[in-house]
Amino acid sequence: MNEGAVAAPADRVLDLFQGVRLTPTQRRIAHCLVQHAPGVAYLSAAEVAELAGVSQPSVTRFAVALGHDGYPALRRRLRDLTGSTPGGSTDAGNELQQAVRAEMGNLDRLAGQLADRDRIAETGRLLAESRPLPVLGLRAAAPLAAYFAYFAAKVHPDVRVLDDGGSLLTDRLEQAAEAGASAVLAFVLPRYPRETLDALRDARHAGLTVVAITDSPVSPATEHADVVLAAAVGAQLVFDLHTAPMTLAMVLLQAICDAAPADTQRRLEAFEASAARRQLFLG
Repeated sequence: MNEGAVAAPADRVLDLFQGVRLTPTQRRIAHCLVQHAPGVAYLSAAEVAELAGVSQPSVTRFAVALGHDGYPALRRRLRDLTGSTPGGSTDAGNELQQAVRAEMGNLDRLAGQLADRDRIAETGRLLAESRPLPVLGLRAAAPLAAYFAYFAAKVHPDVRVLDDGGSLLTDRLEQAAEAGASAVLAFVLPRYPRETLDALRDARHAGLTVVAITDSPVSPATEHADVVLAAAVGAQLVFDLHTAPMTLAMVLLQAICDAAPADTQRRLEAFEASAARRQLFLG
């Protein structure tokens, strides 16, 4: 987050979980609270349980795990953190303007996370060294995987897009590992296809290091990934907005380029020469 900026409700809710070891069920509840901030501060324990797909006692145990006497105390804390009121505010304009401004907030939070350049640089080196480099994205995440892979193929000698599920997906992960792959980049976005999470488990079993771009530090991907890079998804419109995850993907591609600058320059020059020879572009 930029210096001087006011933390968004989702960020303040996330701070509740820092340093707390959560079970998979508790991570689902935590993710639900983040995803629905600030309105979740006015939901009952039963309503939170329904949203998260867990039992009501699980919500109570979750509140206790965070150091509260019960869910009512946690709800009061959530109201304090989010500064929310029933019905919300209309100061940000109409619903379309609010959706766009929410994306601006997501990008601003991502910019703040990127202050730690070493982590991105290390992840870029990890992916640059994987030959081949499998890139996984199913359902809504498939276009992001394809977009990333299109440009990554210009600077990496062997990028393999994995955008179809089914039994063949495990075959392709194992084949990539057999061919020398050491890591896989996975896009894991809501609503978190079961096949994607199964594929992350299979990738680990095949000996691959899993790097996941997902929407939250408490998303289901954290159970199966070695490196988690989070960028929030916009949920104000009928279908999700993936502006921040797409931006994070291209930042990571920059880190891959920076990990091997000489090879990157050579490959880009070779492509430009080929494009000019074939007159691929008008401009």
